[in-house]
Amino acid sequence: MPQVALEQATIDYRVLGPQDSPHPPVVFVHGILVDSRLWDRVADGLASKGFRCYLPNWPLGSHTIPVNDGAELSPRAVATMIDDFIEKLGLADVTLVGNDTGGGLCQLVIDAYPENVGRVVLTNCDAFDKFPPFPFTLVFALLRGPVSIKVLFEQMRIKALRHSPLGFGLLVNPDPQLTASWLEPARTDVRIRRDLARLLRAVAKTDLTDVSTRLHRFTKPVTIVWGQRDRAFTPSLGRRLAALFPTSTLIEVPESRTFVSLDAPSAVIDAIATVGAGAR
Repeated sequence: MPQVALEQATIDYRVLGPQDSPHPPVVFVHGILVDSRLWDRVADGLASKGFRCYLPNWPLGSHTIPVNDGAELSPRAVATMIDDFIEKLGLADVTLVGNDTGGGLCQLVIDAYPENVGRVVLTNCDAFDKFPPFPFTLVFALLRGPVSIKVLFEQMRIKALRHSPLGFGLLVNPDPQLTASWLEPARTDVRIRRDLARLLRAVAKTDLTDVSTRLHRFTKPVTIVWGQRDRAFTPSLGRRLAALFPTSTLIEVPESRTFVSLDAPSAVIDAIATVGAGAR
């Protein structure tokens, strides 16, 4: 797997799709305690349509390369990493795609670093004061130290607990092997637990409400693809987020929960292909 060394961290990533794609590059941003495999079905579908897709593993708790010593690890710091990743690979006019925490990070990116982003596609994600939404406020509060992470993740080896409403159960119909692998880095590596604890302490102090007052400045295309069965990131939150942008399209996905890319990958593929086709 290729890697790119940034000032704050080394990011491993995968690339799918033709190098000479006529379409803008697609960069994916996953959320906390998942990795780039969240997007596999979407990236596979886009690659078959001729899109060049970049799938980084961001340092959000399921990463395997600890961040550099002394590096800041906060939502805004990760947003800087996303922009640095785009710059380091020489990408431009990217289609930035986010879900869950990653959607909140995308909002931070276009607030601070809009230059290299040509369009945004957001599936169910954090917004306004929902960072994270209930009940994950309770979960994140329990995971602000390496010891508590170790204790809880050992318990989460039991599938029933891992797929409960306080685990992945609210987000998707979970794949037991995939969810176990997402927790494995923090369960087995104290360095990853320390990274996750630092990140979650910073998330506790972060609110996207201030950023939301400036998102109207992003006048490039924004597509909101929102699962309507989501009890955490509710349909009303998606409608409220879509209303912020002057050039937005809202696509409601009836049978999907938070991880739309797993529940209804074709909806996400179609949204990205539509907004990215012929953009150049």
